[in-house]
Amino acid sequence: MNEQRIGYIARLGAAMAASNYPVTMVRQMIGRSSSVYGLDATFIALPNHVQVVGPAAESGSVVKAAHISGDLRFDQNFPLARLISETLRGRVDPVEGEARLERIQAAPAPYPSWVTVLGYGVWSAGLALVLEPTAMNVLAATVLGFMVGLFWVAGQRISGLAYLVPAISAFAVTAICILGARHLELDHVGLRALIPPLAMFLPGAAITLAIIELTSRDVISGSSRLIAGFVQIVQLAFGIVIAAQVFGLDESQLSPEAINKIGPWAPWLGVVVYALGVMLFMAPPRSFVPWLVLICYIAFAAQFLGDLVLGSYASGFCGGLALSVAALVLSRRRDSPPAITMILPGFWLLVPGSMGLIGVTEIFGADGDDALPATLISMISVAFGLQAGLVLWRAVRRRPAP
Repeated sequence: MNEQRIGYIARLGAAMAASNYPVTMVRQMIGRSSSVYGLDATFIALPNHVQVVGPAAESGSVVKAAHISGDLRFDQNFPLARLISETLRGRVDPVEGEARLERIQAAPAPYPSWVTVLGYGVWSAGLALVLEPTAMNVLAATVLGFMVGLFWVAGQRISGLAYLVPAISAFAVTAICILGARHLELDHVGLRALIPPLAMFLPGAAITLAIIELTSRDVISGSSRLIAGFVQIVQLAFGIVIAAQVFGLDESQLSPEAINKIGPWAPWLGVVVYALGVMLFMAPPRSFVPWLVLICYIAFAAQFLGDLVLGSYASGFCGGLALSVAALVLSRRRDSPPAITMILPGFWLLVPGSMGLIGVTEIFGADGDDALPATLISMISVAFGLQAGLVLWRAVRRRPAP
């Protein structure tokens, strides 16, 4: 019986790691679940590997290791979060838990591929309304979003291609923007037009997890995630710079300035459009819609006000702080989704906004040598805001009542 329990805990921890839970939370789950099942277990938890060792017996210690090769989809987070919650309350038999994990991992995508591609085009259009709302940019972001969505779907189906998709997408988006600007005889290419179609490749989640893990002294996990995030930024930069060199783009033809030709209401509309894109692209349950819209507006409003009051770098921190606190507060409601499912979409809205203010727009300019540090700082700003929100939440919950 102990062997089944230990194996189930190890597999559940691996599933959490595959769903981008911080290693800190995986370790907490293993410790609490071991107590629930009456086990005195030791364990190792890494981003792609979990090992649980049960108490020594006459036949020796029981050692179970689990590894999930790929990330779970966003829609799989919802049944997984319910399973984690029930396990921590001692309501799940290990055999039943194993079966439920199998069903979660084997569940097909809720929507066909063409809906996924459509969803990413809508996602990209929403971010274009947030970053630089002009009719041309929104149209370009939508079409390029469809293209990148096709690349992403192909990468999920063809082994090995997924690792090349960020660089290929960055090259194709940049090349089309350059050629389109020349065909239309525009005197510049708006750098903000490059961000929405490439937003899904920004390693914001990896860097946030790295910050959380490093501040929790999970140095191995945090360092590995930080390096992985940096490599993904380099992939994007490589594709963009190669396209600029191939097509002979001159830095004088680039403009980082924000332009709004639609109206001051356009970015606020963009938040709703982005949320619709998330629902189609990531396929969460339909009941998630009101929570998604609410959390996105809270995060965007905090970032907007932070930029007005404190400046661009602090805007990401303010948005991340509001996002994490709001998600944790809302998750206390009985009918609400798990906090992590609300944080991730809000985070993907914040990072491109912060990047649009200070990061990617410098990649081609005279200060190009500062582009990667500025890009990292913009994402780390959001990550620190999320971490500050988590610390604040824990401090408030632990404060004794008067």
